[in-house]
Amino acid sequence: MSPTGVSVVLMTAPDEEKAAVMARTLVEEGLIACANLVPGVRSLYRWEGKVCDEREVLVVMKCDATRFEALRARVVSLHPYSVPEVLQLDVAAGHQPYLDWVLGAPP
Repeated sequence: MSPTGVSVVLMTAPDEEKAAVMARTLVEEGLIACANLVPGVRSLYRWEGKVCDEREVLVVMKCDATRFEALRARVVSLHPYSVPEVLQLDVAAGHQPYLDWVLGAPP
């Protein structure tokens, strides 16, 4: 569990529009406090036996760590990929007013 109670969750999306729709939904549903969309990410990976080289959008989300499982399940239900990236990173420390804001984001 995160020492601060806050997690950063990483997700990639195929394009900026899909990333924005998913991020907005997750904010509206109270599963995340906020998301940053980083377009122009180049992803290289092996999928179904071949090496892929694709442009994606990285979505960096901040949330109350206790909401991660619900967030993960919702991302899987919304995402166009059959195996979406959903990685939880525990936040060890941060600016306390910001951490308090993330934790106080309404569900």
